[in-house]
Amino acid sequence: MKKSQRIKTIVDIKATQEKNALEALGLIQGKWVNMQAQVDGLRNYRREYQDKFNLLGSGGVNISQLLEFRSFIDKLDKAILGQQQVLSSIEVELANKRKIWEELHHKTQSLQKVCDSAKQAENKKEAKREQLEQDERASRNGRNSSGGMGRA
Repeated sequence: MKKSQRIKTIVDIKATQEKNALEALGLIQGKWVNMQAQVDGLRNYRREYQDKFNLLGSGGVNISQLLEFRSFIDKLDKAILGQQQVLSSIEVELANKRKIWEELHHKTQSLQKVCDSAKQAENKKEAKREQLEQDERASRNGRNSSGGMGRA
């Protein structure tokens, strides 16, 4: 087996690993997008709820409504905080997956360059060998035809 073929096998393995890493990166990016949308939705809901309460509160509210509102806002704040923590952990995972993919991508590219270089060297060597064979055949043919003429 030629050197370029052996390297090509390794390149194919690395390319498969790179593809798998890219798919994993895509999955975690989708997870991040969904979580970000949830956090944004909770923030918007809290803002709308606060605005609504402020509007109602301008006309005056009783203490039980105020306590109920405050309790609900606290629950929303805790939910938002929890979702932001999940989002942060997803961001860390996303950065790790991106780093893994980038490393595999660079390795695959480097190995591909080595493979291409080996293939080029093999092609050059093969072309040189073929040229030597042609020169040798031409030389033999030239000797045979000139040798035959000298005897006739």
